[in-house]
Amino acid sequence: MHYKVFGEGPVVLFLHGFLESMSMWDYLPLEDFRCKKVFIDLPGHGNSKILNNAEPSIESMANEVISVLEKEGIKKFHIVGHSMGGYIALSIKEKQKECKKVILLNSNYWSDSESKKKDRDRVCKIAFKAKDYFLNEAIPNLFTDKEKYKPQIDQLVDESKQMSPEAIAYASTAMKNRKDKSGVLNKNDIVIIHGLSDTLIKNSDYDLSLINPAHFHNITNAGHMSHIENSGEVIEVLKLYLKD
Repeated sequence: MHYKVFGEGPVVLFLHGFLESMSMWDYLPLEDFRCKKVFIDLPGHGNSKILNNAEPSIESMANEVISVLEKEGIKKFHIVGHSMGGYIALSIKEKQKECKKVILLNSNYWSDSESKKKDRDRVCKIAFKAKDYFLNEAIPNLFTDKEKYKPQIDQLVDESKQMSPEAIAYASTAMKNRKDKSGVLNKNDIVIIHGLSDTLIKNSDYDLSLINPAHFHNITNAGHMSHIENSGEVIEVLKLYLKD
């Protein structure tokens, strides 16, 4: 697992999403935070290799992240997880009692619907047949304005093209097989940051009775990539919770 640890203060673990890497956090001015930051390239992404000896699962990826934390002697920590990184964050929260706040950035806590599972299977197949075509189509659709964010989109597409078809299929299968984590939610430790124009997750999909409604934050002028489309609002929300 490729990762880096830097800074001083409370530990915050940052987990990127599907087709991303730790470079996604460059879009946020995280240098303003007094904390020890842990950036990780998840299996098959960035400079981390795919887990060849494990069944594709969010749990396996969570275990790999926990191994990094143990190696670094980290016990108490917050997590910020974007999209797939949020799924892994909830799995870690379930396993690690000393995990503090989990901030789900454009992420959710439920399992895939049957139609979504079929979409994941299609991704696996197309990754081997037409990987570049898939990436050129999928990544722009995460943004509300494809022209405005063309430079960022091009950068993300170029980076994701470094992933192997096997890595893309592994992550897609892991997401398809993930379990519902609503039982992990609580009123104190779970925070949700949601892009109002997110086409992958609707506002109405969330059950706010499961968390503190004050911990649900809508980000204006943003879709699934809130950290790029409205980094200012996202960083203000993070400041509310990453204090200690």
